[in-house]
Amino acid sequence: MSHVIALVDDLMFLSRIREAARGCGAVVGAARAALDLVAGARAGARLVLVDADSSRLPWADAVRALRSEAPFASLPVVAFVSHVHPERAQAATAAGASRVLSRGAFVRELPGLLAAAHPTFSEENRP
Repeated sequence: MSHVIALVDDLMFLSRIREAARGCGAVVGAARAALDLVAGARAGARLVLVDADSSRLPWADAVRALRSEAPFASLPVVAFVSHVHPERAQAATAAGASRVLSRGAFVRELPGLLAAAHPTFSEENRP
């Protein structure tokens, strides 16, 4: 089971997320479409990460599809976006993201986001 589902098309950035997750014992599954995101949520994911900068992935449709299913109304969805694209941040909020962070803030907050998604993660083993 994946504790975290990531809709990210930048493989280097996905690798960075997975490395941080591995450090705390969380598992990150990759999604490429709305169906993948919903399937990951149905499988028990506790956190969804979305690259709202991607022009290749249907991230807004995927978040809307996830939010359209009642059980996932409160599932944390964190979108991250370049600070130079405020319109994408607004679109992520409109699609249903719980939080929207700049890429820099996302990287800084990633350990805390993972901690919330994976309860066995502790302050002592933060990456």
